[in-house]
Amino acid sequence: MATDIRLKESLPEITEALVASYTECRHINHLGHCPLPSREAVVDIVSDLNDILYPGFVRRQNLHIGNVEYHVGDVVDRLHDKLTNQIMRALRHESAETNECDFEAAAQQKTVEFLRGLPELRAVLEKDAVSAFAGDPAAKSYHEIVFCYPGLEAITIYRLAHELVHLEVPLIPRLMTEYAHSKTGIDIHPGANIGPGFFIDHGTGVVIGETCDIGANVKLYQGVTLGALSFPRDETGQIIRGKKRHPTLENEVVVYANATILGGETIVGHHAVIGSNVWLTHSVDPYTSVLLEKPSLRIRTPEVRAAGGPYQI
Repeated sequence: MATDIRLKESLPEITEALVASYTECRHINHLGHCPLPSREAVVDIVSDLNDILYPGFVRRQNLHIGNVEYHVGDVVDRLHDKLTNQIMRALRHESAETNECDFEAAAQQKTVEFLRGLPELRAVLEKDAVSAFAGDPAAKSYHEIVFCYPGLEAITIYRLAHELVHLEVPLIPRLMTEYAHSKTGIDIHPGANIGPGFFIDHGTGVVIGETCDIGANVKLYQGVTLGALSFPRDETGQIIRGKKRHPTLENEVVVYANATILGGETIVGHHAVIGSNVWLTHSVDPYTSVLLEKPSLRIRTPEVRAAGGPYQI
């Protein structure tokens, strides 16, 4: 017991050292400022949005045409208040201004504009679901796709976050897509531009960078990276931000598992096919197939192994 007391006597010293680090390591503090957006609130907002984008699949079941309007109206009303509050926090954090009433009015305007766009967003998600069903022979129904496919979940959250990017809402879009990333293993930057009919099969390990442009009816498999080839820097060595760094995939492109496509000037022409494990840093024409040559397999049968013989090729 005495040992426990002596050990606890060191806790004030630990506290003092931590507080001292808050002055030295100032880039990872948020002290003396207005509240940031809440991660938990943003995740709750995503759940509410999914509930009205896919009615009957998420929180509330037993919905029908007679009661769905009341349910959706209730959720939209809650979303208005929650989103306005979180967007207001984000806007206030990113601005040097201090007039909170102006931030609240701006946040409400962006919230209403965002909510107004949800019916059109559903039309795009319908095309994504149709593409998933058409592109996967293992899919038994659209219900299975909505319930079970991580690709559609990640794409849904990306499309919501992308709308907020267009409305110049800071922080919240990235919080949304990083939540999707942690849940599905699919990392889509909210700034990427992705056309309708987008399908990610299996999905784990897919990375889509901020300045990607992806056309309609594009299909990606697991492990695909659409990334930057290099980062341009200014005369002081600082990264130049805002440049196109990531590739363009035109309509009807298919990219198979673990392929890597890099560079802002790299354009994959429409209807092209990029094979598994390809490393691509230059443009390819429409209808082109880019494949690795078939690797050689080395096989040892049990008999050959027992005799210590060589691999067969």
